[in-house]
Amino acid sequence: MFEEFSSGYYLGRLYVEPSDGEHAVMRRDEHRRINEQLYTSGEGIERLDTPLVMKVDQHHVAVHGDESIPEGTLVLPENLLDDTRIRNPPKLKEVLLAKADRANQLLRYQEATPGVGT
Repeated sequence: MFEEFSSGYYLGRLYVEPSDGEHAVMRRDEHRRINEQLYTSGEGIERLDTPLVMKVDQHHVAVHGDESIPEGTLVLPENLLDDTRIRNPPKLKEVLLAKADRANQLLRYQEATPGVGT
């Protein structure tokens, strides 16, 4: 689903569609699998529900898991989707997935600046 892209990101393609929810979400089992493959070190007990950080156009978003989302789909809050170049969703779109170090950095920034990238 995702392949090496740069020192800070993986590249993948997901269908992007709108929702009236507050958070970006994807299918829970995909979220967990990606978290396990790309964000864990394999040492000790690690969380598999940590938000993934994806970049869609110019926006970084914290992505959570949800059972009701179709496989291969990223669902964005409508107000965030309106601020992208995506027209007539659902649309197959290249998205960047931040690597673990970069994701941690972005999530720390989000904690310090609430409302950014939610």
